[in-house]
Amino acid sequence: MIVENTQTQMRKGILEYCILSIISRGEIYASDIIGELKAARLLVVEGTLYPLLTRLKNNELLSYIWKESSSGPPRKYYQITPAGTDVLKALDDTWNELVFAVNRSTANPQKMEEQKDINL
Repeated sequence: MIVENTQTQMRKGILEYCILSIISRGEIYASDIIGELKAARLLVVEGTLYPLLTRLKNNELLSYIWKESSSGPPRKYYQITPAGTDVLKALDDTWNELVFAVNRSTANPQKMEEQKDINL
């Protein structure tokens, strides 16, 4: 139970970053975002996405447009804003720093020394 809670918190901590990254590739429908997040095993409950999208929109990091659908009512497609792109760039840097720090802090010291010797 403790491991599952920690895993859930770790995933939640990176969801906004991943959502911005997915949307930065181009206009996307919410169900497609859900599909990508589920495929990456980052989203367990679909209801988690919509409050995050609303918060990102309220913070002007993304916007949406309505497009007609051939199979029903118009659909809302999300797109990243210039401010969202700036935030995503900053989060990319933060992510890279975190990956380095986690790898460093969880690495076997002997292997780190071996890697350092190889890189010399």
